[in-house]
Amino acid sequence: MQSLARASFAPRSLAPARAARRTVSVRASGAINPDIKKDVEKVVDSVVVPADLGGKPQAAYCRCWRSKKFPLCDGSHVAHNKDTGDNVGPLLVKNE
Repeated sequence: MQSLARASFAPRSLAPARAARRTVSVRASGAINPDIKKDVEKVVDSVVVPADLGGKPQAAYCRCWRSKKFPLCDGSHVAHNKDTGDNVGPLLVKNE
């Protein structure tokens, strides 16, 4: 019968463990919006919320997945729409 060796482990650091930061890149090729509101130049929807938006009257959220400030919109949809013929625009969240 084989003997089982006990593994020894080094003690963990007493410093609090930090969660690893991961970056996820999503790149779709071609149009992102294949069939919604294709009769308008740019699809922009708005919602009104009772939440505070940091003192701003509205916030624009990216829906093209190209923004360098994701999840906030930085206008990258303009180049995307020009390159692909798409009509995607931001989601505007407005204060009451």
